[in-house]
Amino acid sequence: MTLQRFRALAAASAEDTVLGRMVEAHADAAAILHELGGRPPVTGQLWGVWAAEPPEPVLHARAGSAGWVLEGRKPWCSGASICSHALVTARDGQQRRLFAVSLSQPAIRPVPDSWHAVGMRESDSGAVDFNGAMATEVGAPGAYLDRPGFWHGAIGVAACWYGSACQVARPLHERAAKGRADEHALAHLGAVTAALRAARLALAAAAADIDADPRGDSRRARIRARTVRSLVEDAATTTVDRVGRALGASPLCMDIEHARRVADLTVYVRQSHAEVDLADLGRDIAGEEFPWPDL
Repeated sequence: MTLQRFRALAAASAEDTVLGRMVEAHADAAAILHELGGRPPVTGQLWGVWAAEPPEPVLHARAGSAGWVLEGRKPWCSGASICSHALVTARDGQQRRLFAVSLSQPAIRPVPDSWHAVGMRESDSGAVDFNGAMATEVGAPGAYLDRPGFWHGAIGVAACWYGSACQVARPLHERAAKGRADEHALAHLGAVTAALRAARLALAAAAADIDADPRGDSRRARIRARTVRSLVEDAATTTVDRVGRALGASPLCMDIEHARRVADLTVYVRQSHAEVDLADLGRDIAGEEFPWPDL
């Protein structure tokens, strides 16, 4: 079942990186609501998950007479002007709570000119202001991060990176298939193939592990997710780099779909925290018995 989900996310992202991003968020929202006992999405709704929490600004939650109220600004809201609903994290003192909100409320307004990206431009991931917006709490405080599916969902993002990277590789494969690739281009195609197939194997193995033990140890799930995300991130950046080196500037300047896909993937893959995530992975591994060379 998890492999089918990853395949669907990869396919959507291969069609269009932004589409994949929006599908992933909606699917993640549905999974979160299921795990935490919230009301599931219905036909016609499009859900986002707005859980980024930089030091500033801070979205605050307070309990009012009629229920929870959200006040403040939330950054990094993918689908800010597109989604009908969202799961939003907010601070209640020192507690982090998760809320379901309907975005049709006048008290919720996307902030104009807060998304200046070239890549992922159509994802509309700017800031949103909440001015006394009504919200429904989902799960207990901290449950969003503590639930078993948090790290499973993190791998779903990697499936999107993988699907988008496969399409970035397509022009290089097409050139080679037509017999127009020199030895250097063929070497780049070989390297891209190895990287993408390693990513595919990692995603498939992770899906099998998740289905075998969906509520397993959170530490193992965290290690698995960070490992797979790192492998897929490396495959995506390898693909962008080697396709560019093999084909030169021509497809980036003459093929608008390819140029947009490269720009979108370059931004999207930076949802990874790079060396911060690698350091956290290393910290987890350092606390274990030496893990290699088991097969």
